[in-house]
Amino acid sequence: MESPRRPEAAGHSVSRSSFGLTVAALAAAVALPSATPLGAQFGPPQTAGPQWLNADTTKKVNQSNFRELREWPTPNEWRTASGTPGPKYWQQKVDYVIKASLDTVKHEITGTERVTYHNNAPDALPYLWFQLDQNVERPDSRAALSARPLPKSLAGLSPAALRAVGLGSEQGPELGMRIVKVRTVGAGGVRRDAPFFVNGTSMRVELPAVLASGQAAQLEIDWAYAVPETGRNTQRNARDKVKDGWEYEIAQWYPRAAVYDDVSGWTNDQFYSQGEFYQEFGDFDVTMTVPHDHIVRATGVLQNPLDVLTATQRARLAQAMAADTPVFIVRPSEVAKPETRPAGSAPISWHFAAKNVRDFAWASSKTFVWDAMGFRYKPGGRLIELHSVYPRDAMPLWDQYSTKAIKQTMVTYGRMVLEYPYPVASNVHGSVGGMEYPMIAFCGARPRPDGTFDPSLKWRLISVTIHEVGHNWFPMILATDERRWGWMDEGMNSFIQYYAEKDWDPAYPSNRGPAKNIVAYMKDVAQVPMMTESDLVYANYSPQAYAKPAATLVMLREQVLGTPAFDRAFHEYAAKWAFKKPQPADFFRTLANGAGEQLNWFWRGMFYTTYANDQALGNVETQDAKDLVGNTSKGEFYHRITVEQKGGLVMPIQIGVTFADGTGTLVKLPADVWRNNEKTFTYGFFSSQKLLQVVLDPNEVLADINRDNNTWKPVAKVVP
Repeated sequence: MESPRRPEAAGHSVSRSSFGLTVAALAAAVALPSATPLGAQFGPPQTAGPQWLNADTTKKVNQSNFRELREWPTPNEWRTASGTPGPKYWQQKVDYVIKASLDTVKHEITGTERVTYHNNAPDALPYLWFQLDQNVERPDSRAALSARPLPKSLAGLSPAALRAVGLGSEQGPELGMRIVKVRTVGAGGVRRDAPFFVNGTSMRVELPAVLASGQAAQLEIDWAYAVPETGRNTQRNARDKVKDGWEYEIAQWYPRAAVYDDVSGWTNDQFYSQGEFYQEFGDFDVTMTVPHDHIVRATGVLQNPLDVLTATQRARLAQAMAADTPVFIVRPSEVAKPETRPAGSAPISWHFAAKNVRDFAWASSKTFVWDAMGFRYKPGGRLIELHSVYPRDAMPLWDQYSTKAIKQTMVTYGRMVLEYPYPVASNVHGSVGGMEYPMIAFCGARPRPDGTFDPSLKWRLISVTIHEVGHNWFPMILATDERRWGWMDEGMNSFIQYYAEKDWDPAYPSNRGPAKNIVAYMKDVAQVPMMTESDLVYANYSPQAYAKPAATLVMLREQVLGTPAFDRAFHEYAAKWAFKKPQPADFFRTLANGAGEQLNWFWRGMFYTTYANDQALGNVETQDAKDLVGNTSKGEFYHRITVEQKGGLVMPIQIGVTFADGTGTLVKLPADVWRNNEKTFTYGFFSSQKLLQVVLDPNEVLADINRDNNTWKPVAKVVP
């Protein structure tokens, strides 16, 4: 038997109409007062107190899981009750002009930046805060001082492994950012030294005068730092030695203005390398001077191709932009050959510009193979350049899948969130296993030295590319606060990544997204709620910030709201918060308002607690319809299936019913059925046959943590 057709909102269908009586007909049949709630009209009278899950029975207050959430901030003129930016919403803007040089002998970056800080806040600012994330590498950083101790023995590790965890015997360069000079730039370009104070990974700069609302200030900062090979943050910013030379992946590399917003004022939290980033939007004009034989990819659009690319490379780029498959710009056989560079041998400057981005990153190496292609959302539409650069060590994997995976990201995220607004997207191979910045991603996955690789490595590269390029949407465009709410970028991104993987291949072996894949974590005692600040997640950060929120949003889309309702609300969220700074309550309110559902029970249970879904079958009984109602017009039998919630989490109910003739149906009940009693619910329905089997959550789509109590079969009669 086919599953019953269901209305648009999943979870609001129960079964075929013959399975139950309507409220109106049932009330009329027994002539009960219309004011009497149906739940009270039938069943035994309530003689016990409220049946609320997880309630403190000593408190005489409303503890329903459906009650209003008090954790959300009061709506105001900046953020409204519907989750919309208010009429007086504001955010700062910070523009950068940066000139930097890469010294490949010292492995050092030196730079100078001019920062134009636009104060759009209603407040006057006497000082500015900057982030110095490279200082996380210093031995006196908060991250270093609070690190867990080493295990009792590392004697079995190889020198390479010890070096990888920063315990090699050789003396490396001194790490951390050196601030050389800070100056304010006044009228007529007059420069004055500005007092500054470094506090770990933050720096406070005193302004010569209070910066009034609506005004701008300019500063110049000179700095330098050594690019680490190993360290506390080399999963994001590192150098890596491959067979043809060094690769440099440069990120969190310049003093970046901290966010000043309507929620926290200055967001100048220390950087521990777990909670990631929160930046202001602005325009970047960046020039990187590198060795003559290097190729550079960066955030933004290359401004001087005539200076840094050969005529052959420019012609190949033009061909690639018109192609629907990747075209080599630098071929494997050309790596490090003089003909791949303009004439001369002096260091060469690459100039990139990017508008309305919240960060800037780049990569530089003489080892890069380079392929590219163009992408348009519709024929004749806006061109988006897709680029991949990688060493020959990464072949034959990267040349087959990297750029195609970028394209898949454009397609799926463009459909499910919003079309990619930037002109470029690049993917860079290196020791950084997976990291994201505006318009550029750093990804790992490398074949063995002989060029062979297991099939799983293909999926790993596709997944990490989709994930890191997908971060352009979360949090680069929907600019959430990663330092606090990891799920808002990692989780939302993993959620859309799941659908991109399914678009790539319906049989894709996705790790994040399916509800059954978070069951082990939902049973783990070492978990904290998703609404826990990123740096306070003491264990299992990956399932807490990535896997659980991804599966949670899949459940919300497919099992609670239904795809059309969810998608309308999610598109609304993306449209109104693009290039702004949404907070968790803005997302929650937008989804509830846009979908037309009261979702307090869902937000409370899945985001604010670590309770699990453990629905158990209680009593299953069948009664002859004639004995019940005196006729069989609705079916010969009436069945009652009792479901108990033993895990503390209110969730919809799905009941797979198999009848005596082998046919079956799937009954879907919304979470609303728990409103009157959150601990037990009995579902009743008519049918023409007896029951052969009943299974809760038969498709494993609701993350039920104990399947041992999900199945009922009639007790076999013993024949004497």
